[in-house]
Formats: sequence, C-alpha cells, structure tokens
Amino acid sequence: MIIVEKVNKSFGEKQVLHNINLSFEKGKVNLVIGRSGSGKTVLMKCLIGLLTPTEGAIYYSNKDFHHLSFKDQKMLRMDMGVVFQGSALFDSLSIEENVMFPLNMLTHQTFQEKLERVNYCLHRVDLFNVNNLYPSELSGGMKKRAAIARAIAINPKYLFCDEPNSGLDPKTSLIIDELISGITHEFGMTTVVNTHDLNSVITIGETISFIRDGLLEWHGNKEEVLISNNDSLNDFIYAQPITQMIRKFV
Repeated sequence: MIIVEKVNKSFGEKQVLHNINLSFEKGKVNLVIGRSGSGKTVLMKCLIGLLTPTEGAIYYSNKDFHHLSFKDQKMLRMDMGVVFQGSALFDSLSIEENVMFPLNMLTHQTFQEKLERVNYCLHRVDLFNVNNLYPSELSGGMKKRAAIARAIAINPKYLFCDEPNSGLDPKTSLIIDELISGITHEFGMTTVVNTHDLNSVITIGETISFIRDGLLEWHGNKEEVLISNNDSLNDFIYAQPITQMIRKFV
C-alpha cells in the first residue's frame, strides 16, 4: 500500500497540490482522475520521486520515501515500474534493448537471463517478433505495450501509468486497460493510473480519486462514481459522450 499524507506541492508562489490525503491499495487498479492541469501528473511525480513535496509525506510500507537515504530510495525505486504518457521509449534502441534497459541498470543478471525476462515480458503484453524493431516501426498501441513490458521487466511491486491511453483509439485503449488490469492482479502490484478516460474509469477503476485544482474532491469506486452527489465530479464525468449515454440508465 502507498499512503499519501497531507501532501502539498508549490512551485514558487503557485500551489499545485493542496493537503492531499490518499491511500493506494495493493493488488488493485487505483485511478486518479481529473481535467488536464488538475495536478494529477505533479502528484505522480511526487509518488515516484521526480518531485519532492513541499509539505507532507508519502509512505511505502510505512517508510517515508522522501526522508530515506539516497541508497534506500534507489532500492525502493527498483520496486517501481513507470509507463510515461508518451511511452518514452528510446528511439535509438531496439524494442529488445528498451525492455532490457532497466535490467541493465538495476540487476546483475547474465545477458541470457535478461533476454529470457525480456521475451517473457514482451509475450505477456502480446508482442511477438518485435525484438529487433525500433519504436518508429511500431503503432501507438504497440509502443504502449512495449512501454508496459519495460515497466514490468524488473518485476515491480508498484506500477505507475500516466495517461496510458493518450492518443489511442477506443479499441486499443480497451486493450491497454485490460492489460494493465490483468498484470495488476496477476502480479499483485499496487497500480496507480492517471487518466481522464472514462472508459478506464468504468471498466477497470477499483478505487477512484478525483482531483480538481489540486484538491482531492472525491474518493470512491466505479459503482459510486456515476451516482455521486459531488457537482464538480458530475461536471467532469457527464461532460463525456459515453457517460451522457449511461446517465439515462442510472
């Protein structure tokens, strides 16, 4: 479990996160939703250590991440897999080399051991015969799956996905959602997903946190999100076509 306790984040005089209190549960897909600019990505960067909260604490198994030593932070990062919004694959590396990258950085495995892990992860995300291809030769959906393969290569305890469906068509988005949900439950990871895709909310959201202007305004599950009394959440949810149709039936 990850616990976020009274987290504030400011950049100069601009405060982006305001007293965020949250918990992300193990073995579940935990969604953070909200409009662009609401603070979702800043929160995720605080979670993975790319940013340090101005105030507050983030606990991993009762350890305050931002007060650990550099060595202990590095050890904890070995338990984190991250899928960035634009996939963030290295254009100059093959897909095999991309997925092997964290294994080269963080393990002392032999090349054969690393290659076996790479092939397992690629097959797990339904990518075959792509080892020697480069990112430019893959479709958008295939790039996202390759990014997920890289994120799980080190067998992490925690998986972070920032807008994993960004730029994808609805069918491919569903495939990515099913993949994220599947590997979360298969490996018992604590998965945190930033999204404004309501398909994801309705299909895979096990816990859902709504952030508006840096404030946590609502927390619940996918059954509750469609019948909430929170006006800001309803404005966000029912502004989207899929939920406009669903609203007729709830």
